[in-house]
Amino acid sequence: MNPVTAQGAVPMIEVRAASFGYAGSPVVEDLSLTVRTGEVVALLGPNGSGKSSFVRGLLGLNDHLAGAVELLGSPITHRRDRKPIGYVPQRHTLSSSVRSTAREVVATGRLAHRPWWRRATSRDQALVQDALETVGLADRAGADVANLSGGQQRRVLIARALAGEPSVLIMDEPTAGIDAASQDVLARVLQRLVERGVTMLVVTHDLSVLHQVVDRIVALEAGDVAFDGTPADYSEYLSARMGTELGNRAQSTGAHDHNRHHDPRPRRPRLMAGPSDSSDPGHEHE
Repeated sequence: MNPVTAQGAVPMIEVRAASFGYAGSPVVEDLSLTVRTGEVVALLGPNGSGKSSFVRGLLGLNDHLAGAVELLGSPITHRRDRKPIGYVPQRHTLSSSVRSTAREVVATGRLAHRPWWRRATSRDQALVQDALETVGLADRAGADVANLSGGQQRRVLIARALAGEPSVLIMDEPTAGIDAASQDVLARVLQRLVERGVTMLVVTHDLSVLHQVVDRIVALEAGDVAFDGTPADYSEYLSARMGTELGNRAQSTGAHDHNRHHDPRPRRPRLMAGPSDSSDPGHEHE
C-alpha cells in the first residue's frame, strides 16, 4: 500500500461520464474514474472490455467523444496538456535496425521539454542518470538496447518515462512476456516508485507480481466499471461471482437433467462420433 496517497488532494486523473472511440463511434461510454495523487491503480478486464480504448483516450490517441477528462484539476483538451502523463508501452518500440544505447533511449524522454535541436543540459543528463539508477540499469547505460533482455528493455521504457518527470505513469502490461526473475526485479522497481510517491495506472492481466504495490483495482467489462475497490474487496468480489456462476451452472445442469429424466419421448441411442464425423461440433474446422 502506498503510504503517501493523498486522499484529500486534487485527483491526479479525473474522468467523468467520458466516452472514447474511433471515427465518431464510441467503444467506451459514460465512464467515470478517479485516480488520486500517489495512488497505484490496477486496471483489469478481458479483451474487448475497453481498457485499451480508455488508456488511448487518456493519451489522446483516439477520439474523446463526450464527458470530461482532467489532469490535476485542469481539463485535457490538447496534446500539450498530456505532457505530465508518462506512458510505458508493453513492448520496446524502436526498430532493431536502429542502434541505440539504453542511455540514448532514456534521453528521448526529455525531448518533450526542449526543442529537438537544443543540446541536453546538465539537468537533462542528471535526470536521465537518475532514471537509469531508479530502474537498476545504470551499469547497462552504454549497452545496445537490442542486446538487453525483455525485462531490461521494459525497465528502459520505464526509465524513459521517468526522465520526462511525469505526474502520473500509465503502464501497459509491464510484466507480460518476461520471465519470473525479471518480473521479481520489475516488482522491486515498482516498489521503489511507490516509495517515491509516483502515481501509477497499470493495465495488467497478472496481479500476482503487483500485489504489494497496488492500492486499488478497477475492473472494466464491456466499456463500463464492473468493480472499483481494494485488493481485499476484489478477492471477495471474485469469490462471490464465482459462486454465483457455479450456482447458475449447477441449476442449469440440474434443470437439463430433470427435463431429460421426465421426457416421455423415446430417445435414440447416441453414437460416438469419429474424428471425421462432421456432425460433431467439436470438429468443425479446427
